[in-house]
Amino acid sequence: MRHYETLYIISPELGDEDYKAVVTKHTDLIEKEKGVIIKLEEWGKRRFAYELKKFDQGFYVLMDYCGGAEITAEISRALKLDDKVLKYQTIKLDDNVNPEDLIKEAKKVEEEAAKEAVEEAVAIEDQIPEKEETFEEEALEPDQEVDHGIQ
Repeated sequence: MRHYETLYIISPELGDEDYKAVVTKHTDLIEKEKGVIIKLEEWGKRRFAYELKKFDQGFYVLMDYCGGAEITAEISRALKLDDKVLKYQTIKLDDNVNPEDLIKEAKKVEEEAAKEAVEEAVAIEDQIPEKEETFEEEALEPDQEVDHGIQ
């Protein structure tokens, strides 16, 4: 199998439900074409450097997958016909790869990133000095008025 990566931009006008439907449609297409999805990253809404089809922002989605040579033609056709997709690009990363190895590697990278994030958070937390603040409140008599300094 070949290893591919496709980045596509979805129209910012879509609601959450329609956005998820577009993403699901294209991931299902890969599975239908006997491909294997390695990783799916939804980068969220980002601003463009220049206007694209009268939009200045869009939802970015990155699909990392494996499949035969014919899979890119079908993905390209589907993305081109989908009017909710503003732009897309597919890149072949490698020939003759084992999808299971790529999935294991992707999970390992995710676990390492999560572990580093936790370690970084702990390090930052250790650097924050603990400060004890005590507040003494004056007990007011029931008939006593509070002076707020406003006249």
